[in-house]
Amino acid sequence: MSNYWPWWAGAIGLALVTIGYTLATDRSFGVSGAWDRVLHWRKEREQQRQRAQDDIDQRSLVDALAAMSPGSHGSVAAEPAPVSPTPKHERPESPPVQQPPRPAPLASQAALLVSILIGGFVAAVAAGRFELRLDMGPGFSELVTDNSMTMVGVLFLGGLLVGFGTRLAGGCSSGHGLHGCGRLYPASLVATAVFFGTAALVSFLLWKVI
Repeated sequence: MSNYWPWWAGAIGLALVTIGYTLATDRSFGVSGAWDRVLHWRKEREQQRQRAQDDIDQRSLVDALAAMSPGSHGSVAAEPAPVSPTPKHERPESPPVQQPPRPAPLASQAALLVSILIGGFVAAVAAGRFELRLDMGPGFSELVTDNSMTMVGVLFLGGLLVGFGTRLAGGCSSGHGLHGCGRLYPASLVATAVFFGTAALVSFLLWKVI
């Protein structure tokens, strides 16, 4: 007897989490990006301090140039020729400037990761399946019967490739599959089709061929 949720309940839960996170933060939902930012929080803080210092230096330069009025050098500025105003209906409308979205606060990214851990713990305790183990569990042992160091090395290499692919694709199953596909981003649709298609192909090879 399985204690897992039915597929439709899991789908509704994932949809509510994605929509709720987007409405609450106005940012894209992604676990791999949050993990990367939390790991490199010192580098991000340093970049923020550098940008703030650059803004201060730029404002100081503008103030210094404004203080250098033509009168201080004894020159008189010529009056500009009058320009007839362009009728309103003839003025070209400039396109709206698309501002790049600001990154989510680092605290919200850390809260997302902590919430995932707490949610998994609460779900396991509520289902009566929580236990501390030193292995991957009986389900993993049924699939991977070879417990040699060779298999450990293969699994470690697979984990590295998953991380590399996630960074190369600019997101993981949560960022592309949940958020990007929900907003019909072309890159997310392609990325999701590639990594789910690859997973299905590898699973078929493991079960039917190897």
